[in-house]
Amino acid sequence: MQMIIPRSLDEAVAAAAAHPEATILGGGTDLMVSANLHGLRPEVVIGVRRVPELAEWEGRFIGAGVTYARMERGPIPALAEAARTVGSPQIRNAGTLGGNLGTASPAGDALPILAALDADIVLRAAGRERSVRWDDFIVGPKKNSREPGELIVGVRLPDDIPARQAFAKIGFRNAMVIAVASCCLFRAKDGATTVALGSVGPTPMRPRAAEDMISAERSPTPAALVEFQRLVSEEVSPITDHRSTEAYRRTAAGVLARRLLERVLA
Repeated sequence: MQMIIPRSLDEAVAAAAAHPEATILGGGTDLMVSANLHGLRPEVVIGVRRVPELAEWEGRFIGAGVTYARMERGPIPALAEAARTVGSPQIRNAGTLGGNLGTASPAGDALPILAALDADIVLRAAGRERSVRWDDFIVGPKKNSREPGELIVGVRLPDDIPARQAFAKIGFRNAMVIAVASCCLFRAKDGATTVALGSVGPTPMRPRAAEDMISAERSPTPAALVEFQRLVSEEVSPITDHRSTEAYRRTAAGVLARRLLERVLA
């Protein structure tokens, strides 16, 4: 195994160009599990933890190397709430936003926030940079559209992020848990509401009919909240696996979304 440790973004891009099929290593919280438990043995690994440009957080741009520990202290409450639910303090100090995107797990805790905000993923390769909307980047369970030789540089969020926002997830424990279902909700002053859910489909998903319905309600009635919950439950596409059943996840998605809406309306 060849290990390359660049010290700048230019060095990292050059290494990726020279080894387009290399495995990119950030905090290693997912990759090392695959190495230890599943025998992953990549030929070339590019470790980007020491690339300072990837750890930058400027305004609405969050670098791929920003850790969950920094996100939980950051200025975006929903992202901070999500970050606090990730693993142990050791995991939060190592795991990064870029790693969450690279793994593209349906249970990725930061991904519903990016989906609810229609975030752009910024990728760079030798001689070019491109931005890809979240739903064009995360294309399937543990699949993304990063091309050989590209690095995930970070994410770009919209300038106008509603102040009313919340995140929650359900799991077997209160800490160090992989989500059975997760949800993020933003509601603007004019009532426009976006919702994104994790672990209830092959990728993070937006229940568009539920969003449209509740966005039209400036002061949602109890009946509107019930209908919102029903629509969210109808629109998700969960599976049954060792963590939960399809039926439970479907119910949980609607309940989570309704509770978050009630929280931001309070």
